[in-house]
Amino acid sequence: MTSLYQFQTADYLVGGNQSIEKLAELLKERVTDLSTVLVVSQVGLIELGLLDSVYKQLEQEGIRAITISSILPEPTVKSIQALADEYASESFDYIVAVGGGSVLDAAKLLSVLHTNNVTVQQLLDGQQATVEGIPTAMVPTTAGTGSEVTPNAIVTIPDQELKVGIVSRFFLPALVILDPSLTTGLPKPFTAATGMDAFTHAFESYISNKANMFSDVFALESIRLISDSIVESYENGSSIEAREKMLMGSMYGGMALTSAGTAAVHALAYPLGGKFNIPHGVANSMLLPHVTSFNLDSMMERLPAVAKAMSIHEEGDTLEQTADKIIAQIEEWIRVLNIPQDLKEFGVTDGDITHLAEAAIKIKRLLDNNPKSLTVLEIENLYKKLL
Repeated sequence: MTSLYQFQTADYLVGGNQSIEKLAELLKERVTDLSTVLVVSQVGLIELGLLDSVYKQLEQEGIRAITISSILPEPTVKSIQALADEYASESFDYIVAVGGGSVLDAAKLLSVLHTNNVTVQQLLDGQQATVEGIPTAMVPTTAGTGSEVTPNAIVTIPDQELKVGIVSRFFLPALVILDPSLTTGLPKPFTAATGMDAFTHAFESYISNKANMFSDVFALESIRLISDSIVESYENGSSIEAREKMLMGSMYGGMALTSAGTAAVHALAYPLGGKFNIPHGVANSMLLPHVTSFNLDSMMERLPAVAKAMSIHEEGDTLEQTADKIIAQIEEWIRVLNIPQDLKEFGVTDGDITHLAEAAIKIKRLLDNNPKSLTVLEIENLYKKLL
């Protein structure tokens, strides 16, 4: 466990069923003379009516809404930069992002790009934003990324066939609204993939080389909430109780990774998303049992607490039994949630393995957090387990 650790998250968080109804009131508390809001979302979410309350509240308060609804499911560097350039001359007081991780990440980037003389590419190259962006309100509609409480934004680089994270403290939102009612219509495959993504955030944060006394609290509570509700939220999507536990579990997972960071599962998942467009949560789910097995001899002492949070630990269990139970439970979730376990379904062949491994080994920011170092050959072998 690291000896120096830190934690910073969103300024103000509000949770509870129908809490979206408080949006305009909360915005006006934070900005005097609020006149214009940039709403960032996706066409499909608008058509489903998930933003009806947002627009109604803004209209009632006489607040002008400018909408960006063209956020890609996997935002690219060029797509975000094009939007930033298109709206560079517009003036707005707040950005309200309603959607999954892609929407929230895009809004973070647009916020900072609007106030800093910097491009997305320059941020990728390590140049830092130097001033705060437009204040943001994050309203997640999936229980997965925890992006609403993290300083991270993920972008896709198609020509490198990679997804890469950009980190800046200026990405942290001013306001977060966690309303489980906005997640009840999430289709089963999205519920499964995003839920397992959230679990992976918490699990990897707990076994990370940078795990600490901040991240451990958030990670274990995330694991507890998700373990208790992931199957129920999948099988009974209208359950507010299950959806709220998943949403809070996702948020706690985001807080954990903010302090401790994710590890090899995420490092290996990014090339799968970048080259084959495998949904991030699906890629994480496929890799998690195999990477966990690989890591076991370097993290055994951390596992009893995880098993207790998952409610599968029994007095007298050996470390080996505990490890077996955790992996078995993850595999059972993957089966029940109908998450694919064969990379061939996504077009991956044996000939792609070396390229994927060479891409993954470059993601040092995450691999350095892994409790056990990996070689390119070991990464290749992990991918091969999914063919």
